[in-house]
Amino acid sequence: MNESFAVRAVKYLAGAVAVLFGTVTLFAGGRALAGIDPGYQVFVPLLVYNTVMGFSYVAVGFVIWRSPRLGRVGAHTIFMLNVVVLIMIVLVYSTGGAIAVDSLQAMSFRTAVWMALFLATAWMVRPHAGD
Repeated sequence: MNESFAVRAVKYLAGAVAVLFGTVTLFAGGRALAGIDPGYQVFVPLLVYNTVMGFSYVAVGFVIWRSPRLGRVGAHTIFMLNVVVLIMIVLVYSTGGAIAVDSLQAMSFRTAVWMALFLATAWMVRPHAGD
């Protein structure tokens, strides 16, 4: 495939963001699972979800580098899963559940990052991307 410079640049940047974001997510989740206090109330199901997703983030980052079309599917899947989880924790929070505002902000940020990665991969694979 003859990729333009712009497509190659976005591909490597998007993949790097996904891998770095996944690595940071795994590090933070691993610390909290090991009992290190993150400084706010931890909702364990969300912690487990985010930590497991850290592996997916890294994997999809590598997929983006190898195959932007498959990377688009992975980024879309992660984005949609994060939307569902964000909606769920907003509902738990709004009914007085044990969700910290920090968790809502972090999940909102994760969702926004994966929306941006999905949009970037969708741009890469559109016909004549970067022409």
